[in-house]
Amino acid sequence: MADTTHTAHFNRARGADESPVKRFFRATEIDTRLLGMVGAMLIIWIGFDMLSGGLFLTPRNLWNLSVQTASIAVMATGMVLVIVTRNIDLSVGSILGFVGMIMGVLQAEMLPHVLGFNHPATWVITLLAGLLLGASIGALHGMIIAFLNVPSFIVTLGGLLVWRGATWFVTSGRTVAPMDATFRLMGGGTAGSIGATASWVVGVIACVAIVVSILHSRRQRKRFGFPLRPVWAEYFLSLVGCALVLGAIAIVNSYPWPTNIARRYAEANGIAWPEGGLFIAHGIAVPVLIAIVIGIIMTFISTRLRFGRYVFAIGGNPEAAELAGIKTRWVTVRIFALMGMLCAVAAAISTARLNAATNAQGELDELYTIAAAVIGGTSLAGGTGTIAGAMLGALVMQSLQSGMVLLGIDSPLQRIVVGVVLVTAVWLDTVYRARAK
Repeated sequence: MADTTHTAHFNRARGADESPVKRFFRATEIDTRLLGMVGAMLIIWIGFDMLSGGLFLTPRNLWNLSVQTASIAVMATGMVLVIVTRNIDLSVGSILGFVGMIMGVLQAEMLPHVLGFNHPATWVITLLAGLLLGASIGALHGMIIAFLNVPSFIVTLGGLLVWRGATWFVTSGRTVAPMDATFRLMGGGTAGSIGATASWVVGVIACVAIVVSILHSRRQRKRFGFPLRPVWAEYFLSLVGCALVLGAIAIVNSYPWPTNIARRYAEANGIAWPEGGLFIAHGIAVPVLIAIVIGIIMTFISTRLRFGRYVFAIGGNPEAAELAGIKTRWVTVRIFALMGMLCAVAAAISTARLNAATNAQGELDELYTIAAAVIGGTSLAGGTGTIAGAMLGALVMQSLQSGMVLLGIDSPLQRIVVGVVLVTAVWLDTVYRARAK
């Protein structure tokens, strides 16, 4: 009892000595690095909006930005686990291109001879084949790294060259198109969006999930005797989370279908064309939903499953993890196999969005994926990283690229800017880690 009283007195004394800002962050447990990245992204958005004459922060551009971010965000979630274990994967862009080409050939040239065009099973077979191929390539890389002790940098650099060359040999450099109609929904567009009503339903479900998650976390802390956040902090986090979700839904629902597409839809469905035009909202794009679902799954894997704990244990101290009985080699194989599967998902999104499989598909995506993970707080020294941070990093990277395209900046200068941002992010991570020690 005396110890409890002394601890409570010490916490009150410490709280009295802290500034209001420090007390706020300690109570809400908000990740200051993540908050800093959000602030940097807002500065980027506002800056590009001012330079573009108000074109950047429009519903149309923000909707397109979310779709363009999806494939990189999906791969960045896997890159976090790779980098956390002190490895690297330079082959993700080439795997995306190779798997995308295989999926393109399957649905455009092979399956139609067996099932016919636009058969309901075409997209399912294509996606399953892509996932199996991606996982096999990743597992092959992982086995070479784990059992032959070849550094991941060399293995995946070789993979970058091998799979990029293999992409060309599949069709001798020929572009494959078009894709299956159902498969194309994974790329977004007017058909590949869920509409206003379904988007609001998703938003409400997300808000309920946020509140339930916070309540569950509080119940678990109380059960195991961990410190509880103040009640006002729980309300604050719930309100901010729900406001962000509903605000994003409002933005995507304010972007209408193009007039010509809406007119054809009205004619096909016998809808009278009103004088002011017909407003049909895009809503959330399918690839964005896919990226969000994968982000949730990967967060669950990395924070709730034994596999995730093994990954961070290996990244923190590989020797200690080995001595603790963790089969580090097989964990490495599974990490790279998972990375390959995520490349396949990204390939499906990219191929569906382009409605074609091309040889240039996925070029430089390894740069953007690694940069997204590092900018999102994943340390190249291993042991540290978050899925949410990597996805936010992907959004920052795509915001830079989209803004520069909007301003008409040449591609070489865009690459210079991306390179400078990546080096700066690594430097800031080094400074942060040095101060933390």
